[in-house]
Amino acid sequence: MEQKNFSSRLAVNAGSLQGGVHKMKYRLTLGAVLVVALLNGMLNAQAAPASFVPFNTFKEGVKAAGSGEFMAPPESKVKDAKTFEEMRQHILTMYQGVSVTHSFVLDSDHFDCVPTRQQPAMRTLGLKSIATPPPLSVLKHAGASDSAAASSSQEAGKVKSITSQLDPEKQFDEFGNSVRCEADTIPMRRITLEDMTRFDSLKKFFAKGPDGAGQAPKQGVPSTPGPVLHKYAYTYQYVNNLGGNASLNLWSPYVYTGSNEIFSLNQEWYVGYTGTTQTAEVGWQNYPGYYGGQNSRLFIYYTADNYNQTGCYNLSCGKFVQVNNNWYFGGGFPNYSVWGGAQYDFSAEYYLYAGNWWLALGGTWVGYYPGSVYNGGQLTHNAQIIEFGGETVGSNPWPGMGSGGWGSYGWSYAAYQRNLWYIAPTASTYWDTLTVSQPSSNCYNVAGPYWSSSSGWGIYFYDGGPGGYNCY
Repeated sequence: MEQKNFSSRLAVNAGSLQGGVHKMKYRLTLGAVLVVALLNGMLNAQAAPASFVPFNTFKEGVKAAGSGEFMAPPESKVKDAKTFEEMRQHILTMYQGVSVTHSFVLDSDHFDCVPTRQQPAMRTLGLKSIATPPPLSVLKHAGASDSAAASSSQEAGKVKSITSQLDPEKQFDEFGNSVRCEADTIPMRRITLEDMTRFDSLKKFFAKGPDGAGQAPKQGVPSTPGPVLHKYAYTYQYVNNLGGNASLNLWSPYVYTGSNEIFSLNQEWYVGYTGTTQTAEVGWQNYPGYYGGQNSRLFIYYTADNYNQTGCYNLSCGKFVQVNNNWYFGGGFPNYSVWGGAQYDFSAEYYLYAGNWWLALGGTWVGYYPGSVYNGGQLTHNAQIIEFGGETVGSNPWPGMGSGGWGSYGWSYAAYQRNLWYIAPTASTYWDTLTVSQPSSNCYNVAGPYWSSSSGWGIYFYDGGPGGYNCY
């Protein structure tokens, strides 16, 4: 099956040198993949913007923007001036009353150091103060650790746990701007008309994926009908919980947009389903149509009504309150895992504390979804399902998941999630008891879950696959 999937995708291997090598990674025989995958980190770098745009210049540009100039480019999907105006007004609303004196470019995107109390969620949600974060003690589960070694038999490859998305050796961007925000400010990826107009409406810009794709997986429920479908290989547990933890192995699988592949991700979901589906989500995602490039990015997402009228990525609709300036939602990473070599991961934990869904990354509380965004629904009380794994969206073919290698390839060749535990309504923590779901097993699979006490991995599993055609 592995040979069939890789070889079947060779027919669509064409394009630039950068894209070609990435495409070969998923479309050649396994032997060739072992070689070209080593180039993954180098080739994922994105081109820098031609110029640096100060925040005030950007904001004035949005005020003066006309629909014609943004509807004309071939990549634009906006069909009429009314839709464009909705997008323009949303951006102006997000930045109303915001004063920025420091901006920089990271991974081809502009980031603005927004004063913490001026960030969109504070104003749009009518918040008067920043909530108190949970105690740091909640970030550990008895017996869990961030041990660097996967096991005694894997000493040649160590896990490097990321505690920041910034390269410690890169203090400035190519324009001489510091890439670190000052105290009492948070880094906010700039919401631009260029990004938004790659979608044909504001609602689709906010959506997890096109045509209803990309929603939390549900047992026994088929993929949403439409021209694109979402595919999964994941683990789950039905249990009342206040959140939980995972360390996610970081990769950047190529997404071949020329063949209508949409995105590939690995993430955790905390889901309430009584009344309507509500979620708090976090992970990494390669979504070129949203971010404009091929690097995997850190993302968060939420919905309060089954992905219908609510939900958005990162800070783009003013629902998440960020309090830490060391993490960059929508930003890439300085390193990605290498096929057969160095492995990178980052820990992510949600915890419903004092009525808010707090998120910790790399052992630090980063911010929270205020309980009010769930409108009195299930997630104002607790989640009912925990889910961990990979997801892709496409329309035959589908992109690679994880590393692009099968979950059964295991250590350093497949993506993993480890240290999987949840927080009970009593605030006690328990190792997960996970069930595997791999509905498209001809393209993606899960190996595990496994248990290891000696390695410090606790409950863990591997997931992924080459994708390709006929992932039904």
